[in-house]
Amino acid sequence: MDTLKSILLVEDDVKDIELTTTALSKHNLANKIMVARDGVEALDYLYRREQFAEYPIGDPVVILLDLKMPRMDGIQFIQHLKTDNMFKLIPIVVLTSSREDRDLLECYKYGVNAYIVKPVKFKEFVDAVEHIGIFWAILNEVPLTDSFK
Repeated sequence: MDTLKSILLVEDDVKDIELTTTALSKHNLANKIMVARDGVEALDYLYRREQFAEYPIGDPVVILLDLKMPRMDGIQFIQHLKTDNMFKLIPIVVLTSSREDRDLLECYKYGVNAYIVKPVKFKEFVDAVEHIGIFWAILNEVPLTDSFK
């Protein structure tokens, strides 16, 4: 069985997308890194609708999620995803610059698996993404989501 899986990155900042995908690719931590620019696009990807209708079926092993995004922010996305039996078991790691207690509490209230404040230094950011990728994409065991649908 192949241990490398896909990762869904939900992020609207171009620099953070580039840094995150570079860090994950550099360490070969995922077969595929899918990028969605906000919560709406991420749901379209997961439900395989709109521009993602022809994509092959398959859930990401982890979702790396920013909070502050247009159209549908990260907390709204979490609320939606965690109430859907098809996707509620997919781990969500919040990767945000928000240090607000309210955001932290809301995220855990709705079932995120981890909340990480983005480091501002490049090397710290790359190291954080590498560690996230190693744990969630390589080491963490997840149940087959098909058995819960």
